[in-house]
Amino acid sequence: MATSAIGPGFLNNTAVFTQQLGASFGFVILVSVLLDVAAQLNIWRIVAVGEAQAQVLANRVLPGLGYLLSALVVGGGLAFNVGNVAGAGLGIQMLTGLDVRVGAVLSVGIAIAIFTLKDFGQALDTFTRVLGAVMLALVFYVFLKAKPPLGEALHRSVWPATIDFKAIVTLVGGTVGGYISFAGGHRLLEAGIKGTAMLPQVNRSAVQGILVTSTVRVFLFLAVLGVLATGFRAGDSNPAAAVFQAAAGRAGYAVFGVVLWCAAITSVVGAAYTSVSFVRSFHASLDKNAPLLTAGFIVVSALVFIWLGQPPARVLVVVGYLNGLVLPLALAVLLAAVRKRGLLNNYRHPLWLEIGGWLVVGVLAWMSVRSVL
Repeated sequence: MATSAIGPGFLNNTAVFTQQLGASFGFVILVSVLLDVAAQLNIWRIVAVGEAQAQVLANRVLPGLGYLLSALVVGGGLAFNVGNVAGAGLGIQMLTGLDVRVGAVLSVGIAIAIFTLKDFGQALDTFTRVLGAVMLALVFYVFLKAKPPLGEALHRSVWPATIDFKAIVTLVGGTVGGYISFAGGHRLLEAGIKGTAMLPQVNRSAVQGILVTSTVRVFLFLAVLGVLATGFRAGDSNPAAAVFQAAAGRAGYAVFGVVLWCAAITSVVGAAYTSVSFVRSFHASLDKNAPLLTAGFIVVSALVFIWLGQPPARVLVVVGYLNGLVLPLALAVLLAAVRKRGLLNNYRHPLWLEIGGWLVVGVLAWMSVRSVL
């Protein structure tokens, strides 16, 4: 889940919003973390005790609702994956000088290879865990080189000079919106971690996923803030790369290439896996051929990227924002499942968590309407 969230859009949006809001972006991160934890705990617990994917539970709440949820998640996952493929190609280009499309094809080949392995679940977990650790270490290195104004960042994180609702919706959408939160919930389900007896592990995993994502986000925010404090302006074409280069010179540029590729390729894998998990339950043949469908999803993402060309930074912001709009609906559907008698095997959802979940639905829906208007 964490490595699905930390993709090219994550890197781009953190740099863009830090440049726009300065130290006040810390407040956006703080609010989004609280919303992320409440949303993810609800989603993962309900999926675990329901012992079924989110779309299956949604169809049990109201026939047809699961198909609508699947369409929204898969559509958003495909759009996001085009950006992920582009990011992987760009990362290889930054490291080797190869054309970005060649880099994208090489990266897609690696991603597809994972799903052709006999025990692809274990390979998927190991691959994302190792590359996630590499990303965290490299972002921390640039944070140390940037020497950010920590006092100002801490002050504005609790007392912001400005509040940007669209930034909050975009961050939540890029962390637990659309397909991303379900990446972990469905993976736990497939690994056999389900039922009320496994809820302590589900709780730990849900919170740890948000903490890992937020840690990378905070270090990246502080690194960008430190560079901007010197008067540097990153521009709009590739702001995160510009910041890494400004902080650590040519080495920083190379480090960003590695970070970008790791972020992109793990997100390609996560988006494909989760999107297919939303359709494989609708027919036995789809479930049987899930690895093949996943590979096909990745290929389609690559073909769309090659056809359209590399998506600009602004597209990644827009897609993250749209993912944030999907979350209130997805979370509301699962919370409705809690109240449907007999649907969750007589499970009693904690009242404080249910209230927190509905608050997230209400707050995000309100912020979404405000930002759209």
